[in-house]
Amino acid sequence: MEETTPMQPEQNEELQNNAQETVVETIVEEPHTDNQPKEEPAPAAEEAPAAEAPEEAHEAAAPAAETEEKQEAEEPAVDLNSMDREGLLAVLQELMTEEIQAIKGRATALRARFNELNKEVQKKAFDTFVAEGGNKEEYEAQNDSVAEAFYRLYDQYRERRQKYLADLEVQKQKNYEAKQALIEELRTLIDSEEEQVRTALDRFNAIQDRWKAIGDVPREKMNDLWQSYHFQIEQFFAKLKINRELRELDQKHNLEQKIALCEKAEELIVEPSITKAFKELQELRAQWKEIGPVPAEQNEEIWQRFQHAASQIDERRKEYYEQRKEEFDNNLLAKQALIEKAETLTAEHPETTKQWNDLTAALDELLKVWKTIGPVPREQNEEIWNKFKGMIDRHYAEKKEYFSAIRDEQESNYQKKIELCLKAEAVAQREDWKKATEELLQLQEEWKNIGATSRKVSEKVWQRFRGACDTFFTKKSEFFKERRTSESENLAKKEAILTELKGHEWGDNREENLEAIKDFQRRWAEVGFVPMHDKERLQQEFRGEINRIFEQLKISAREAEETAYRERLRNVAGDAKKFIGSEKQELQEKIEKLRADLNLWENNLGFFASSKQADLLKQEFEKKMQGARQQIALLQAKLRILNESEKAEQEKEEKKDAE
Repeated sequence: MEETTPMQPEQNEELQNNAQETVVETIVEEPHTDNQPKEEPAPAAEEAPAAEAPEEAHEAAAPAAETEEKQEAEEPAVDLNSMDREGLLAVLQELMTEEIQAIKGRATALRARFNELNKEVQKKAFDTFVAEGGNKEEYEAQNDSVAEAFYRLYDQYRERRQKYLADLEVQKQKNYEAKQALIEELRTLIDSEEEQVRTALDRFNAIQDRWKAIGDVPREKMNDLWQSYHFQIEQFFAKLKINRELRELDQKHNLEQKIALCEKAEELIVEPSITKAFKELQELRAQWKEIGPVPAEQNEEIWQRFQHAASQIDERRKEYYEQRKEEFDNNLLAKQALIEKAETLTAEHPETTKQWNDLTAALDELLKVWKTIGPVPREQNEEIWNKFKGMIDRHYAEKKEYFSAIRDEQESNYQKKIELCLKAEAVAQREDWKKATEELLQLQEEWKNIGATSRKVSEKVWQRFRGACDTFFTKKSEFFKERRTSESENLAKKEAILTELKGHEWGDNREENLEAIKDFQRRWAEVGFVPMHDKERLQQEFRGEINRIFEQLKISAREAEETAYRERLRNVAGDAKKFIGSEKQELQEKIEKLRADLNLWENNLGFFASSKQADLLKQEFEKKMQGARQQIALLQAKLRILNESEKAEQEKEEKKDAE
């Protein structure tokens, strides 16, 4: 209840006259006493609003400190369930452009949702690692670029918020020191011998205005500071003995301020956002406590008006949370229905690829519907999510096993088809047309009996097999086509070369004889196919004549090659050292290539099964391999000749330098 300070008879007459003549607007506040109720803390977000304290308590109690939550603006709701990690990162980047005190709730919700999605991404990475043969004990989870960017940006948010809170505490301490200074200033005013009421009141009003303009102070210092301040106000009024008219004027001013607060509270009744209305009501309640007493006859009326508006807002808030609870319960029923549907779908085990894919599509559709349903009661949220997600995870694990078995079978089929490709490619190089054709047709029949392979390699391996078949049949077709038109001409040419060889007169010059033999062999090799019934006869006759000539001339084919090569080195013009180096490199490359061919042919021989056709093919490969070995021996002989020539050139240079 309000108290008045009566004027004393011994009051100075000039003071009384000045008080009666002066019209001053001031805020007079009741001192706080220990037996008066303190302000109750604001209700939690999920609790029903608390009842308002009586009017006397509001006017006498120290105002609660303005909390950080009250300073922060109302945050708009954001639907995070439908976003992926990239979307959450984009929302956080957008939030970072706003004031740091306005994004706490959304930033916290973003991080919680991102953690859920990032765990799913890391689990998939772990599953892939294990599926590819990795040891799960050695697996180390790592964030990808999206997660790195999100957590780096969230760290920046936390640093900014920590700085904001630190700055806020520093400012509260400064405010505390400023209010302490005002209390000292008020004490000085009380201790002064001020004779003019108007001057004292002006200074007093200025101190009160400055007091209200200063912001929050540390919570632990708030009550003591407030009691000291009100004690000085009481002392000020006691000393000056302000007349009743002036006090009534001050109470009238307080009444006007409280009427304005009532009007604002009544406007909040129709505010669409109940959260915003409740926060602003809390601010109005704090302002109400800052305002001093009003005339006693209007005290109850104005308090009931304010309390009536506040009660309606509190009731709306209560209804809002009751409605939210009902919505949460309905969402719970909807999600439980989805769980039952998922249980029905996963009860039967699919047996075909189509059935697996159809079931996956159905479960994915349920997951999409799940994400469109709002939240459920917090105490049941994790339980039903784990149950629903567990069924989906089990489905994908079983599906993975099913397709893994299919992939193993496809891989086996792929290896079988690769073996057929190798065999077809080997057959495609042969010219025993009849047997090769039969074998190739048999390979094609085997191909038809092999099952499917992976789609990504199916066309490639088929084109390889078909290419080998096409190569063979194209070569076979061209061979028989050309042979029919040119065999007669080639027969005449080889008969002529053979006749010329038999009639050739050989001299005593060894090198000239070797060159002539090489020329006959080259010309013979350049002539194409002859009729099959003449081929063997001509070849034996030609080879017999060549061997007879070698025997007659007492030289071997390899010796002839080496002799010709030595002669070539002796006739090198220009820089002999440079020529030898270039020639050695070329010979070494040829030797390496022939050795690689030998290794390839030896590997190919391992693919042939034991059969008459395979034995014939092996014989052809062995002939090629024998020819390659002879060619390597000749090239190595030439390499030795080059080394000898190189050594001779070095000795020449050393001798020349010594002279």
